[in-house]
Amino acid sequence: MTFLEMLGAAERQNQSMLCVGLDPDPTKFPGKLKGDANKIYDFCAAIVDATADLSIAFKPQIAYFAAYRAEGQLERLMEHMRRVAPQVPIILDAKRGDIGSTAEQYAIEAFERYGADAVTLSPFMGFDSVAPYLKHEGKGAFLLCRTSNPGGDDLQNQRLASIEGQPLLYEHVARLAQGLWNLNGQLGLVVGATYPAEIERVRAVAPTLPLLIPGVGAQGGDAVATVKAGWRPGAPIIVNSSRSIIYASSGDDFAEAARREAIRTRDVLHAARG
Repeated sequence: MTFLEMLGAAERQNQSMLCVGLDPDPTKFPGKLKGDANKIYDFCAAIVDATADLSIAFKPQIAYFAAYRAEGQLERLMEHMRRVAPQVPIILDAKRGDIGSTAEQYAIEAFERYGADAVTLSPFMGFDSVAPYLKHEGKGAFLLCRTSNPGGDDLQNQRLASIEGQPLLYEHVARLAQGLWNLNGQLGLVVGATYPAEIERVRAVAPTLPLLIPGVGAQGGDAVATVKAGWRPGAPIIVNSSRSIIYASSGDDFAEAARREAIRTRDVLHAARG
């Protein structure tokens, strides 16, 4: 099953557009886990168990594991997600972007070592930095397009005078992903929930691509505005929430609290579709 097929199946089975982001920071761990980097797997696995029937995808952020030398725990977590939630695709949030030969190694890391179904990438170095990921049949790649951080304006919101129509850079990325670069239908785009007008613009430029939309929850993105701007029949959106779900409680009931917050967010998103 391809990534897009998995995505559609998870959306239907779990009635969800919610992606649960796994950003484990031991300094923020609840209860008796607090401060213990050896408990990263235990913390994340508990979140996965609590939200597996509520999610369209899981999105582990690799830096939160690598910073604590916890890549082995990430490998265990990927296996756990495969075992308890085989219907939920896994997006490895790595934001890689490097020349072709190095990109080949990063693709092996994402898809073979960790077994991810999709990965996030920076398109800044051009198509030859993206192409190695597309050689992995059935896998997905989400290109950074209009990100949720304020500094995104520095480059993404600038006009390209050398391109016909002088599009903004993020609009050009969206066009490439919808067309010329999307050789096997494997590409999607990352668009931040903090910019609903830009989500709507990206959707207009890329009407069929899946959109990975971070920024709902702790970053302040409006869930309802996000859905109205980005969701269209046959054009999925994957709305990520991380901190507001995984740190919903500072006590030992963190998994139950995460489930409650995931249900609330999923239902808000679903209702916004009308």
